[in-house]
Amino acid sequence: MHFVPSSDATFTLVLLEELQQLFPSIPLVAEEDSTFLKSSNPDDNSGNVLIESISSAVTDKVKNSGSPLTHDDVLRAIDRGGKDAVSFDSNPATYWVLDPIDGTKGFLKGDDALYVVGLALVVNGKVAVGVMGCPNWTTANKKEENLDPCPGNGILMVSHVGCGTWSRHLSPEIGQLTTAQDVWKRCFVDACSVVHMARFCIPDSQTWNMIPLSLLFDSTTDESDTRDENKILLRYACCGSLCKYIMVASGRASVFFSRARVNTQIKAWDHAVGMICVQEAGGQISDWSGKPLDLAADLTGRRILYPSGGVLVTNGAVHDELVELISANHE
Repeated sequence: MHFVPSSDATFTLVLLEELQQLFPSIPLVAEEDSTFLKSSNPDDNSGNVLIESISSAVTDKVKNSGSPLTHDDVLRAIDRGGKDAVSFDSNPATYWVLDPIDGTKGFLKGDDALYVVGLALVVNGKVAVGVMGCPNWTTANKKEENLDPCPGNGILMVSHVGCGTWSRHLSPEIGQLTTAQDVWKRCFVDACSVVHMARFCIPDSQTWNMIPLSLLFDSTTDESDTRDENKILLRYACCGSLCKYIMVASGRASVFFSRARVNTQIKAWDHAVGMICVQEAGGQISDWSGKPLDLAADLTGRRILYPSGGVLVTNGAVHDELVELISANHE
């Protein structure tokens, strides 16, 4: 993450400060700390200017009943999720998992990239609550035939174990909920039960030939193409993993594949909140062997996942068949 003094970055920093104030005893696992801020060009004082800008933006929005927030207060809130901020043991734990901006490259471009802010609450190794916000969701998906025409920009998706997954649109002003049609709608995965008719998505950094199914199916990105038993539809969604989870949870894609790669760590914040949103929408998540993702595999940090082969996210109906196909074709 690169700290950018925009409305979205400010929202994330406000969230960090609010979590610290409201839940001081619950530890936080997050992607970044304040190292970048403190080390920004010390020779020309730009680091201090950036810290001043960010602190001012946060203190203007945080509801604080005590004394005004200082720069150090804001930096401590950011550092709360850093890798050295907390150490776990093998016992079950309760903690937050935050991805401040999933899809940083798209966010920095300032276009319609589907970057996501994601927050999950893990209780005893299971995600209990999750919320994701994707400010550009409506804009980037406006050509979809099944898109709800509700006015406003972006999507907010929330999930609670046993209560389903729900979403609502955001207004053009980021962070403000709509008032004209301020309604929550329940999300469900699609009902596709035939593998070659399913809609697939993969990470931007990976290609179809990296997926074991490429030995069985060709891919097309043209939805008008006639598909047969040898061709699948590959849907493109710019940015990180969480927007793919939104696609599966909302029924816009059937499957999300992500391959584990040598020298590349799979981070908990790229998956935790997406896991509960897909599960509560009727979907299923596992590694390529069919085993559930273990959020406690990284015993002391709770930051890294170790899925066998990679991550498989589906609508549930095609999950078992895909695990069998992967097992038969994955070295």
